[in-house]
Amino acid sequence: MTDFDDNLRVPLLDLEPIHQPIREHLRQAVVSVLESNRFIGGPEVERFEREAAAYCGASFAVGVSSGTDALIVSLMALGIGNGDEVIVPSFTFFSTAGSVRRIGAQPVFCDIEPGTFNLDVRSVERLITKRTKAVIPVHLFGQCADMNAIAGISEKYGLKVVEDAAQAIGAEFNGRKAGTFGDTGCFSFFPSKNLGSIGDAGMVITNDPELADRIRLLREHGASRRYYHSMVGGNFRLDAIQAAALTVKLSYLEQWHLQRVANAGAYSAAFADLQERDLLSIPVQAPQRKHVFNQYVIRVRDRDRLQEYLGNKGIGTAVYYPIPLHLQECFQNLGCAEGSLPESEKAAHEVLALPVFPGLTDAQRSKVIAAVHDFLQVR
Repeated sequence: MTDFDDNLRVPLLDLEPIHQPIREHLRQAVVSVLESNRFIGGPEVERFEREAAAYCGASFAVGVSSGTDALIVSLMALGIGNGDEVIVPSFTFFSTAGSVRRIGAQPVFCDIEPGTFNLDVRSVERLITKRTKAVIPVHLFGQCADMNAIAGISEKYGLKVVEDAAQAIGAEFNGRKAGTFGDTGCFSFFPSKNLGSIGDAGMVITNDPELADRIRLLREHGASRRYYHSMVGGNFRLDAIQAAALTVKLSYLEQWHLQRVANAGAYSAAFADLQERDLLSIPVQAPQRKHVFNQYVIRVRDRDRLQEYLGNKGIGTAVYYPIPLHLQECFQNLGCAEGSLPESEKAAHEVLALPVFPGLTDAQRSKVIAAVHDFLQVR
């Protein structure tokens, strides 16, 4: 057994090394909003939208209240609703399918590729029916789905594409940023994301000016001016304080990505011997992808015992996600039986996310590596 420094804690995520160097810059941005007394919309939101659109390589960005609301308002703007079907992966965060149900449509669950955890494009076509109106590929853990294949299928069948890029701002496929391939790209700025706000926030990007206008209208209860409503929308607005903080943090995003990629590379190099011995699987980086590692996720058959062991050593981990969506209680009326999506179900039993955040020290990373080796080699 390896000796560990029990006093060295390794949280799954530590925002302190991210925020501490830019604390004063963030404070000034927040104070500026407080002094302006413009808390909803206004110049801070407009500035963030411009800079975020430029970063993503999109024509338009519309700030919204959360990543979930980005999905909901996108589906609403595309006219998807009652009686429609939307193909979604089963192995993802709940809001991907929950947003479909929220607007009255039916999620149709698709299995995943075992390597990337992304939508299995080979399975998509056989799920399409006359009621299918859209597909939502999820760029899970910070790596893009196969957008060439998805674009081909959507063009063939006339489907809308809503990219769920909640975990993947800055990720690339064939040199293009996540979110720019579909009709819309949806982002979450939950504080734990690569680009995290100081509360809840989200964004929709698009290259379609009419769609951008419709999304702006829908986020304001369908009103282009106060009390005059041309459609039923919702309150999906981005707070000015969140926009100001995000503008500050956006300028550091690529620097933080480099640290995440370096941490992921160090893990993968250190775990290569364990993978060769079939004791774990390291993340697969597919060709033509830039992975930004919102999470670094290994696969381990004895996942639960490894997680317990690491926790006892002061190392934080997380399971994304323990139950695939097609087996969630709220979707049981859709008739998906256990065993129907085997790769999603297998992943749910094997995945474990390790700390990969910017500011992770060499000592912390070394402790994680040593502890994983220790458990898997003596179990």
